[in-house]
Amino acid sequence: MDMITISIDHSEQADYIYQQIYQKIKKEILNRNLLPHTQVPSKRELAGKLRVSVNSVNAAYQQLLAEGYLYAIERKGFFVEQLDTFYTEEQTSSFVLPDDLKEPAVDRGEWISFSHMSVNMAHFPLKSWFRCEQKSAARAFHTLGDMAHPQGIYGVRETITRLISLTRGVKCSPEQIVISAGTQMLIHLLTELLPDDALYAMEEPGYRRMYQLLCSAGKEVKTIRLDEKGMSMREINKQNPDVLITTPSHQFPTGVIMPVSRRIQLLNWAAEVADRYIIEDDYDSEFKYDVDSIPALQSLDRFQNVIYMGTFSKSLLPGLRISYMVLPPELLRKYKKRSYDLQTCNTLAQLALQEFIDSGEYQKHIKKMKQMYKEKREKLIHALDEAFGEKITVKGANAGLHFVTEFDTNRPEKEILAHASRLQLEVFGMSRFQLEEGRKKQNTPALIIGFARLKDEDIGEGVKRLQRAVYG
Repeated sequence: MDMITISIDHSEQADYIYQQIYQKIKKEILNRNLLPHTQVPSKRELAGKLRVSVNSVNAAYQQLLAEGYLYAIERKGFFVEQLDTFYTEEQTSSFVLPDDLKEPAVDRGEWISFSHMSVNMAHFPLKSWFRCEQKSAARAFHTLGDMAHPQGIYGVRETITRLISLTRGVKCSPEQIVISAGTQMLIHLLTELLPDDALYAMEEPGYRRMYQLLCSAGKEVKTIRLDEKGMSMREINKQNPDVLITTPSHQFPTGVIMPVSRRIQLLNWAAEVADRYIIEDDYDSEFKYDVDSIPALQSLDRFQNVIYMGTFSKSLLPGLRISYMVLPPELLRKYKKRSYDLQTCNTLAQLALQEFIDSGEYQKHIKKMKQMYKEKREKLIHALDEAFGEKITVKGANAGLHFVTEFDTNRPEKEILAHASRLQLEVFGMSRFQLEEGRKKQNTPALIIGFARLKDEDIGEGVKRLQRAVYG
């Protein structure tokens, strides 16, 4: 140990003394300057040499002992452990992340967003939510120290059951509900409950993340083109899937609302063969503008073939990460046999949500946001009509937080999006939601226009930038 010099920095900015000793000895061991089974000085000897307390040296030795750099022999002292050498001979002082993995810093200060993924956070009743959080935490504080039920807290499931029965016509009991931190986790769970060789089918265009999740899980996924009523029955019968994934209340991304005639056809299709299921993704059903709320597909299901999925990401905040599904009895029976599932959704967030709904704050918030989104949507569509006239077609605008715009222009979608980016306008094209490679794409450029986070004062400037992106 005499050949090793440990310099102690006593300044206020320096690490604790024991950490400095620990770091120096560890470095010497890794650099092979201290060979295996070499005895290091006693605690008292090293403390005297460095003019520090024995406690500081002891803390450093105990840390090295705990991490396996040293071993102790009773009445003899501490020795260097036998360590394998690293394969690489090159020693670097610090790790540097490769450039291709670095995330660029993005300043969105001057950007205007037409993103369909956003919600309006400025009008979220944060004070009301915190009151609900504090009230529920005070009332059920003891539950925070326990593992929550794998399906979620029963009282929360009761509240969700009442809510979706009242607002969506969903028929279920609290026992059928599974709460999770996001729809993707629920889909992953479903792939384990459904047959391994099940053939899935999704809407084309559709939700790419879900499509990629299923493909990465090794599932075979077909895509079903849309007609004026939603998923084409002709293509469904041709592809003959076992599981359909659909967004009937507001097709994502086109905005088509599936009429009852097609809903009945889908339900009859599912009832024809055993173990056929329909996954109904009801992602933003809270917001209907020119029509009353349309009951969920599950509300018409007489044979328990529909798996209903809902989320609070659009109605509240995406960051809360609270989604849920309603399992038909047969799938629930399979789920109950799983003994290794843990609840992924924050317990306090679940309790706050329950209080928020039961107190009436949720419905009050939805009513307010529905009116606000309706007015914003009308202002935006009016501004688009003023700017583009007959060269724009708006589709799917009577529900949800986005609509589709098609343009009469010679400029292709890719070029429009490139111009929009240079103009600091965030917007997405329909090609983003084409699931299958090689599918024939439409000739008319189509953009998905979200308006949830758009400020009223930015509507005019946003439309001007869009006009420049489309026509130059």
